[in-house]
Amino acid sequence: MTALLLTRRLRPAELATVDAVLAMAIGGLLGPYAALESPLRGGVHEPLWVSVLAGMALGLPLAVRRRWPITVAVVISSVTTAALITGVIPNYAAAAPGLAIGLSLYTVAVSTSTHRSMLCAAGCLALVSLALVLTASDLWSRTGAVVYAAVMIVPAWVIGWLVRERRALAARQGEHLVRQAAAEERLRVARELHDVVAHTLSLIVVKAAVANHVAEADPREAGDALRVIEETGRNALTDVRRVLGALREDTPYTPTPGLDELPALAQQAAIGGVDVRLDVRREEPAAAVPESVGLAVYRIVQEAVTNVVKHAAPAACRATVTVTPREVRIEVTDDGRRPILIGGEGHGLIGMRDRVTLHGGEFHAGPRSGGGYAVTASLPYRVAA
Repeated sequence: MTALLLTRRLRPAELATVDAVLAMAIGGLLGPYAALESPLRGGVHEPLWVSVLAGMALGLPLAVRRRWPITVAVVISSVTTAALITGVIPNYAAAAPGLAIGLSLYTVAVSTSTHRSMLCAAGCLALVSLALVLTASDLWSRTGAVVYAAVMIVPAWVIGWLVRERRALAARQGEHLVRQAAAEERLRVARELHDVVAHTLSLIVVKAAVANHVAEADPREAGDALRVIEETGRNALTDVRRVLGALREDTPYTPTPGLDELPALAQQAAIGGVDVRLDVRREEPAAAVPESVGLAVYRIVQEAVTNVVKHAAPAACRATVTVTPREVRIEVTDDGRRPILIGGEGHGLIGMRDRVTLHGGEFHAGPRSGGGYAVTASLPYRVAA
């Protein structure tokens, strides 16, 4: 029973059953047995019903120790003190009432604040020590009586206090994990929204500039640009709804973009004036790549191509994705010229680096020696057995 109580938290109905069994065991067996013990000098003086009543008064309050812990501890300590002083329970048979006091003080330490439980334990210890001292015969036995009372009461309180502190620590750690998970989820959503919005807005800005430039000279081309803007905007709204819908429990699951959506991504980049030559080499079936890795590959290629549209268009871009049994390698290069960035890495590069780091891979981005820009990444993964 003790091992069961220490390994898991019981349900309320199970706790009530345990308390009832303890109350019956101590109040119906151990308590009366201790009260019926003969004192060292003479036999039992009190009537049988007094011994039985004293035993029940010691054990039965344990049935409600979780509802009124301090009250139960005070009642049991007071009954024990009275029984010891009057001789109903001999001092050498104090183990039974000591068990009842220990259980009650354990509950006090677990369920109440440290200050209140310490005061309660100190009061109970004083009552029991007083009873044992008054029934002792000499100085040595009086000192031993106080030690005996402390041995009955202090360990039970200490165990209860340790359990309370451990539960409080577990609760704090649980709250920390919840906050950490919420922060990671916010970061994930922010990263997804950044990738979606940055990619689509770059295309929209490019086509809007084209439409504005040729609006009077070539209305047909301007109309084509506006239709591209409309289609791109609709796709962006769909992606935003999918990202935000993942936060709601009642939203049906929609697959996230992955390796199979890369060709469509290359076609969208062509709208922004970038000729993307996509090469997907599969040494492993696409189904073997985890969904999270597939999404990371898609977003990294998307962000790399978007940077080409924003900073280097018109340009030629080559995106190579190699799927091996252990990792996915990405290489996106272009031959365009880019302005020098003084402020360091932008949010796009930081987002790509974070995605790669999350999967334990390697990432590099920088100018090429022969001109242009290159983004390389590797994302390892484990194949499900």
